[in-house]
Amino acid sequence: MQIYFSPEFFKEDSQVLNIVTQNNEPVGYLTFLMKEKKMYLFGVLENEGVTEDFKDLIKPYVQGLLKIDPEMDVYSYLVAGGKKLDVEFEGKKKGT
Repeated sequence: MQIYFSPEFFKEDSQVLNIVTQNNEPVGYLTFLMKEKKMYLFGVLENEGVTEDFKDLIKPYVQGLLKIDPEMDVYSYLVAGGKKLDVEFEGKKKGT
């Protein structure tokens, strides 16, 4: 199953992105909040079966945001099907 971002709310320092299938069915969401040198990232995907697609969707997006400030600390909590996911980003990663 292909999954995509569908923006719900977008500002310079915060975003809410719905995650939808190719049939525009909602399957999760991803939120960002950036303040000073910190990025807070929270994401939930209801179906564990597309975990790798979820990671493949999120990682380049976050890497792009980190180009704003590569020294930004990333605080993340990502869940797929009720299980916590570990995704490594090239910026500085703090605890989850």
